[in-house]
Amino acid sequence: MSGTGEGRMGRFEGQTVFVTGGASGIGRAVVEGFAREGARVAFTYAASGEAAREMVEAAPQGALLAIECDATREEAVTDAVRRANEALGPISVGVANAGGLLRRCKVVDFPLDLWNEVMAVNLTSTFLTARALLPQMIEAGRGALVLMSSLAAHDGGGMGASAYAASKGGVMTFAKALAKEVGGQGIRVNGVAPGLIGTQFHDRFSTREGRDATVARTPLGREGRPEDVAGAVLYLASEEASFLTGEIIEINGGLAMF
Repeated sequence: MSGTGEGRMGRFEGQTVFVTGGASGIGRAVVEGFAREGARVAFTYAASGEAAREMVEAAPQGALLAIECDATREEAVTDAVRRANEALGPISVGVANAGGLLRRCKVVDFPLDLWNEVMAVNLTSTFLTARALLPQMIEAGRGALVLMSSLAAHDGGGMGASAYAASKGGVMTFAKALAKEVGGQGIRVNGVAPGLIGTQFHDRFSTREGRDATVARTPLGREGRPEDVAGAVLYLASEEASFLTGEIIEINGGLAMF
């Protein structure tokens, strides 16, 4: 697949990687990309149990570990990290990918409980994942975290996506703050901000007309693929990016340039 490091196999040989939301879309491409390059990968899922089982069965024995986990719950994330450590060994790379829009709603009609749920799914889950992984990385004196933001963090997203955009903006600034905090301990923290990527997310929340209009404004003239995002994630987690921290890679085909 394009964008996942073909020709540079083995960049993560012998390493253990932890990915939240890894059974579909971008997360699945990330998991499969790391596995192709030699990593043992533990990934969490919430509602994609059948897909997760299929991924594990299709992979070489011991390469993948699927863990059911509500990434918004502190104890669930802590337990998932513990299980990954016990089964696959110390984790050197973490990817906080779990998230979602949930539903579109104008601010004037936005229920507080829905706002809090969107923040939990996107921002709190990222914080919990990073916090759970940091102690072992600090002890090892090395590690890499990659956090999933969004183009919506810059432009507010589509109509009715205010909470999603705000939460992804929080992820972006959290990456920068955490990078400053743990850089001296050998840990790098970066992020990616995808634009229009052809996944179930946009099948559910975007219209065909809207997607076509976005493609028409995109210099590269197409929707992104999950593998396009995975390639950037793997790069940021690799030694090739050893002097990068606090950075956000924009993956939008040139739709927005910063």
